[in-house]
Amino acid sequence: MKKIILLMLVSVFAFAEPEMQFADPKPSFDNPRKWVIKLRSAHLETVNHMLGSIYNVLKVYPPETIQISVVAYAQGMRALRKDYDPDTLARIESLRQYDVEFVGCINTMDTMKWKEDEFLDDLTYVRAGIAEVIERIAGGWVNVTPY
Repeated sequence: MKKIILLMLVSVFAFAEPEMQFADPKPSFDNPRKWVIKLRSAHLETVNHMLGSIYNVLKVYPPETIQISVVAYAQGMRALRKDYDPDTLARIESLRQYDVEFVGCINTMDTMKWKEDEFLDDLTYVRAGIAEVIERIAGGWVNVTPY
């Protein structure tokens, strides 16, 4: 009987998820983690892998303890166009409901002769996407590109 109970306990604990160990200072409302992601590809699998990684990170951090900003430039701007893959655009819109920010590069738009009305509504725009990434990093944001 003891062996059965022991086996049951081992089975339960073997499948339990390990708790995330946050570094000090711990993420909080007043001191959230800040993650900037470079989106420079419009390859569907790459974009969806990035979005999946964002969802996974959002599962780990308590609400309002992480800020995520995706800065799109070059070919990555295509992923924010209204004519991109509808399922992927729906995932982007879903992430925006969790306050994930998507930032577009005006230089890329000018080069490609694209207009704001061709992109998702209510995007944030900056003149140079890569310069935005540089400044975010200089301001303490973590730069991890998950693909």
